[in-house]
Amino acid sequence: MPGAARFVVLFAWSISMWPSFARAQLSREGQPASETAMQTAAINEVLFTGAAIIFAAMVVLVALAVFGPSQMRRRLARPALIHVAGIAFPVLVLTMLLVYTLSSPAMKQGPVAKLRVEVTGEVWWWRVRYLDDSGSLWFETANEIHIPAGVPVELVLKSDNVIHSFWAPELGGKLDMIPGHVNRMTMQAREPGVYEGLCAEYCGAQHAKMRFSIHALAPEAFDAWMAAQRRPTIETARALQPGKRLFMQTCSMCHTVRGTPAAGTSGPDLTHVGSRATLAAGTLPNNVGALAGWIAASQHIKPGNPMPSFDQWSGEELRAVATYLESLK
Repeated sequence: MPGAARFVVLFAWSISMWPSFARAQLSREGQPASETAMQTAAINEVLFTGAAIIFAAMVVLVALAVFGPSQMRRRLARPALIHVAGIAFPVLVLTMLLVYTLSSPAMKQGPVAKLRVEVTGEVWWWRVRYLDDSGSLWFETANEIHIPAGVPVELVLKSDNVIHSFWAPELGGKLDMIPGHVNRMTMQAREPGVYEGLCAEYCGAQHAKMRFSIHALAPEAFDAWMAAQRRPTIETARALQPGKRLFMQTCSMCHTVRGTPAAGTSGPDLTHVGSRATLAAGTLPNNVGALAGWIAASQHIKPGNPMPSFDQWSGEELRAVATYLESLK
């Protein structure tokens, strides 16, 4: 097949794939659940639709230039048409789209936030710290962000290692987390629900396993959650003491459990780890079996992450520690 014909066939195939691509994009991102996400979705629709129309017009022009009558091909070869279609038209269209995008409400500053949450991109998980009005720490958790529905929340985005990118498609906005720099985002969920998020900037071997979830709660449920999270862990039952002792001997240098001697800061705070839905930044469901598997084989499940595998422990020891951690709610 001649080169020009292959080019036209490729254009035609791309056009035919456009509807399926658009459906996949919508399916992957879900439905907008905030005003910002709705405004961003409206911008996307305009940009994608305009690009599809221009793309289809270019396919038609290329087909006419290659296969059309000789008279038509001569007309398409005129310098005036090339100047208009190749220079003036793109400049005009792109300027209009730029003005439209910059004038969208999504580009304006959001409402004043009533809660501040600091999110730090780690390797490869998310450190989540809840701050009071003065910036002092209330408590710390990991990989799950709880917010009150209908209330604007300021997210303070940081990174201490490489560039990450915080993205929760259903709530709108994607913002990079750059070492040495602080970015801020205001987020407001319209109604209660669980919204998935991920790192959208390649950050290393386990980038694909660096996910988080945002739990929007009714205001009274959020207040109850906050009160529970601010409390230290309760006294461990007698049956859980063997697992607690082993955890304190081995894991307390890296992890904090408030109310115990464990005060490590290099790993996630585990004070209420049993109340979380997932482990290892969305990699595993949170239950005793998954906890034991993660402790024994973290380097197999998520190679290169900072936590070593404790495969030297016996099954009884793994179950004891996992059961202790699962009780921390």
